[in-house]
Amino acid sequence: MDSVDEVPAGERVIYSAHGVSPEVREASKQRKLRVIDATCPLVTKVHVEAVKFAKEGYSLILIGHRDHDEVIGTLGEAPSVTQVVGSVEEVEGLHVPDPDRVAYLTQTTLSLDETRDIIAALKERFPKIKGPAAQDICYATENRQTAVKQTSSRVDLLLVVGSDNSSNSKRLVEVARTLGTHSHLIENFRSISPEWLQGISTVALTAGASAPEILVEQVIDHLTSQGFTNLQEVEVMPENVRFGLPPEIVEAVNTSPTPLVGIESLAGR
Repeated sequence: MDSVDEVPAGERVIYSAHGVSPEVREASKQRKLRVIDATCPLVTKVHVEAVKFAKEGYSLILIGHRDHDEVIGTLGEAPSVTQVVGSVEEVEGLHVPDPDRVAYLTQTTLSLDETRDIIAALKERFPKIKGPAAQDICYATENRQTAVKQTSSRVDLLLVVGSDNSSNSKRLVEVARTLGTHSHLIENFRSISPEWLQGISTVALTAGASAPEILVEQVIDHLTSQGFTNLQEVEVMPENVRFGLPPEIVEAVNTSPTPLVGIESLAGR
């Protein structure tokens, strides 16, 4: 659903990992909806930073894609002082009341490279600009981009498992193509066109930060059936960060007579 107005009054609603604006939270409260907040903690961090900078009197520049759910939610925290930029070119068109009191934040699922260029342009335009204490790019997104960069030169084809509306999954495809590697975004093994595999000897497989593991396993099984039997798992960046599930989900898991599956997909981005 795209709006809490579509949810019957008093029913359950789940906020996605992208987060929502204060307006949505207030609308849920007014409709007495039972909320499960699955907002990614890294997105919550950006929201908190937006409120902090706004209260301190800064003009806020949000680096991201205007139509992305995460940007819409963050923008809602301080709409009167926030401007969104998605490219280096757009930096030149910014106008702020006080060039000495400007801060920036970033969408968590952007490419590190495109973010770096925009931040550099902002620092050139506003030398005193402030940024977050720690970068906003999701660690899982960063790790996958790093892995793609390190493996792309050694493969003929890179496949990325993820949905078409997943920003971080699209960035992985873009990173590979920028390096000259053929790459495609696939939702599942059925999305693989047979012609992609013709004349290919080595295929790399990765996934968006929240793609269900079962989809990855199904792609591996499919590739194996197509003759790609020499499998090698490459760990470029170990991931040992874990975020707790929403309390409502934990309670459901503890009280359910049968195991609950697929609960990690709540955090899908």
